[in-house]
Amino acid sequence: MATVKFPLTGDVFQAIWTALLSPFNNQIGLININLGKSSAPEVEQQVLDEVGSYGRQLGRIGDALTVLMKHFHPAEPLAEHEQEALIGLKLMLDEIANIKEGYKREALRP
Repeated sequence: MATVKFPLTGDVFQAIWTALLSPFNNQIGLININLGKSSAPEVEQQVLDEVGSYGRQLGRIGDALTVLMKHFHPAEPLAEHEQEALIGLKLMLDEIANIKEGYKREALRP
């Protein structure tokens, strides 16, 4: 079987072969992303499996914040740093809406 070499990596055939065939390495596929340590990895995994990916969770939170911001009428004027926080969030949510709409997905706009 041919050996695959990528620039500056040397022989990678063994790593790919091991990743595909070893049932004990906790890796699925060729790319494994480690997002850090979790205090309850089994809970986190079940949430990802049954509720939704991080992107889906953040999307729903962003949509809910968009609704709340549209109906938000503060009893007293916001401090400058509070205004900046809301402006930054609105800008980010607007950029996300642009991307969603680019993929013909429905998007709420702040």
